[in-house]
Amino acid sequence: MSNGAKRVVAIIGRPNVGKSAIFNRLIGRRVAIVHAESGVTRDRLMCMVSWHDERFELIDTGGVCNMDHAALRNRIDAATRNQVDAAVDDAAVALLVVDITSGMVPLDEEVAGMLRAGGKTVFVVANKADNPDLDNDIEDFERLGFPVFPVSALHNRGFDSLMDAVLVALPETENATVTDPLKVAVIGRPNVGKSSYVNRLLQSDRLIVSDIPGTTRDSIDVPFIVGKGEHALHYLLIDTAGIRRVGKIDNSVERFGRFRTEKSIHRADVVALVLDAVQKPTAQDRKIASLICGENKACVILVNKWDLEETTQRQYAPEIARLMPFMNHCPVVFVSAKTGYNIRRSIEVIDHVALQLKIEIPTGVLNRTIADAYNRVHPPTVRGKQLKIFYATQVGTAPIRIALFVNDPRIVAPEYASYIIRSLRGRFGFEGVPVLLQFRARKKSDSHALTASRKHPNHGVFSAKK
Repeated sequence: MSNGAKRVVAIIGRPNVGKSAIFNRLIGRRVAIVHAESGVTRDRLMCMVSWHDERFELIDTGGVCNMDHAALRNRIDAATRNQVDAAVDDAAVALLVVDITSGMVPLDEEVAGMLRAGGKTVFVVANKADNPDLDNDIEDFERLGFPVFPVSALHNRGFDSLMDAVLVALPETENATVTDPLKVAVIGRPNVGKSSYVNRLLQSDRLIVSDIPGTTRDSIDVPFIVGKGEHALHYLLIDTAGIRRVGKIDNSVERFGRFRTEKSIHRADVVALVLDAVQKPTAQDRKIASLICGENKACVILVNKWDLEETTQRQYAPEIARLMPFMNHCPVVFVSAKTGYNIRRSIEVIDHVALQLKIEIPTGVLNRTIADAYNRVHPPTVRGKQLKIFYATQVGTAPIRIALFVNDPRIVAPEYASYIIRSLRGRFGFEGVPVLLQFRARKKSDSHALTASRKHPNHGVFSAKK
């Protein structure tokens, strides 16, 4: 049961010990910038993580350069320290990252003292233990008084033991999927194998499967569980009638089935668009994909019957991109409902996309990302005016909604809005998830608006405009 505590893990440490590399390793994809230069991460990065079917929020922070607030070198260091303090306040568990190759340094001890005073559960993560011979060097860090785990973010070693301890230390919470299961609508043309895919997931013949197109006349809700115990993930699979071209619909039953399928897309959290590997993607597949996009739904593309197809994935995937470029952000998984190939992987990808729907970007990180994009490529002149972006803030999730305050929303070129979205995806992922931009006119009363400065020495940092 929930006790009000949050399942939050914060990564803390001095600069250049590999915090961002550990963050990337735990979430399984490259989000934080990894660079040899110290101080690259200035703001908190937050991401939902699923580890052995347990979920928690992971926070990456900038490197702590100085523990003395009065002696902080500049405003950036002060802001970074404030973000670290906020992360520690939020967290149930803190991972104190140190460099096993350089041994203990005074700043490691100072950060440990700060964490000890905060009363948090702390694990010391001795990074850069790239081979077992270095594991014995953890003795230097054991005098900090916390459990020490040698790991290598570069070679992905040592994380299983670390995370076993972290998961035990996290507070128990209610499993939201028990009362609100993830709704996954399985959509596609007739006879592409939608019901066969659901049956393979269920490992049963609960749904009728037939070679005759149109066997499924109505949408069917099927409960589905992954994992065991309190942390098992609960799903509601929605098997739908195949969507044929409007001109092919010849009776009221099929018309009603299409209507119900469209309603299923509307109420789904994630849509699984099933394609037929034996055929190239068709114009009807494109129309179905457009329905999904029109509802602003997260989507995973499943290419079924891969056991029957001699075409390689490198040949098939470009055909999807060519026919439906508006779905390029959606993961593609090649599966076989008949043999079970990649079926488990498909659920992992669906779950990953569902987590992407919940991402909340810190405002500072968001504004720096958009400023970088603005300074790389300036917007075109429209009606004799150039777009100016003052600042941005996230205003919603599922789908991701971002408000950008600008000088004139009427001069936003669609291709430039698309460029901003691509830049956001490049920074934060958002695989399979719609990203909606809301351009708003800045109010004159807002005296602290931010604007991207071409002359700023950092090129891409938003500068305060009084």
